[in-house]
Amino acid sequence: MAEDTTVEAGPERLASTLLEKGALTADWLPAFHAVPRHLFVPDAIWPGRAGMNRQDDRVVRSQSPDLWWEAVYSDAPITTQWDDGAYTGPGRGRTPTSSSSMPTMVFSMLADLGVRPDDRVLEIGTGTGWNAALLCHRLGDGRVVTVEVDEGVAGQARARLSAAGFSPHVFVGDGAEGYGEGAPYERIIATCSVGHVPAQWLGQARPGAVVVAPWGPVYGGEGIVRLTVRDDGSASGPFTGSSAFMRLREQRRRLPPTSESLGGREWPAGGAESTTTLSPDDVGDWIHMFAIGVQVPDLFCRVAGGPGGSYRLWLHDTGLTSWATADHERGRTEFRTVQTGPRRLWHELESAWRWWYRQGQPDFARFGLTVDGHRHTVWLDSPDNPVPDFTGATTP
Repeated sequence: MAEDTTVEAGPERLASTLLEKGALTADWLPAFHAVPRHLFVPDAIWPGRAGMNRQDDRVVRSQSPDLWWEAVYSDAPITTQWDDGAYTGPGRGRTPTSSSSMPTMVFSMLADLGVRPDDRVLEIGTGTGWNAALLCHRLGDGRVVTVEVDEGVAGQARARLSAAGFSPHVFVGDGAEGYGEGAPYERIIATCSVGHVPAQWLGQARPGAVVVAPWGPVYGGEGIVRLTVRDDGSASGPFTGSSAFMRLREQRRRLPPTSESLGGREWPAGGAESTTTLSPDDVGDWIHMFAIGVQVPDLFCRVAGGPGGSYRLWLHDTGLTSWATADHERGRTEFRTVQTGPRRLWHELESAWRWWYRQGQPDFARFGLTVDGHRHTVWLDSPDNPVPDFTGATTP
């Protein structure tokens, strides 16, 4: 009989997985072993799936200990709170609002951060406390400040950190404000996404400091950016890969429903009809949404399902001056569009997508971001090559 070489779920199997992926590096391996993830995961969780945003139903440790353990030591995110704590299960709430990030993402971002022995680190988004504990093991408690907006989440994280033998400064407050009393910092890391980098973060950083944060436009798509702070307080750097984090609470998107654009009328509401050969299916990947969003900054979308796998892609501008639709049906090579208002939003989207395609379909690693005051400039390959702005484009 052949020997069963299956490795049970646990820290060793997860470490092997992360090492094989290149996410966990030798300098973080001691912290990984010293700070086990299960010490920072609550009893009730909603396991996620790697590379997806969908959460499975609630798993309670006392009811399903093996399933809970398997989830904790899988390379996948775990939702730990819904709807700012208003929903506790079973099943799923409306919006996930706190989590334990996917371990690959945790250690990839820590690698991007590039901490040195004497660095002071500001973390935005304490969450379960696992990331802060890893930083404490590496640098010492006194060099780590972590900010959490949710008082209940912060209290639970503080208790878990203490039980594991760590005592960073856990501050309850708006992450967009940072924590000025602990400044200046050599490293800043955010475990929540932003659409603009708060000026307070850069103001609390030393020249030469590194800021690692998930960043994405209104339209969608998001990547990890690694910024280096300049002497004049501006910052610039490349994106290192894709990401999908919960938004910083102060910057949560509050986008109006489609009905507000229609103003009580029925679609197509007198809109100009035409066709396109660009399939809505070809503009929906994460990198597509990112590339479109950085070129048309005020664009957002909705999707309405139809029969037989068909759907309608709705486009809106945040000022609700215009809207457009594109209808997808399987097997078709031309797709019906309707546009109305002073702007032609489908043309803007198509112009942005076609520019991205002509550049060789670049992934996140070819893009970068420069932050100078309130101005955020996304560039391709070099800060001297900003992406175009197709807001107002009339033809693709």
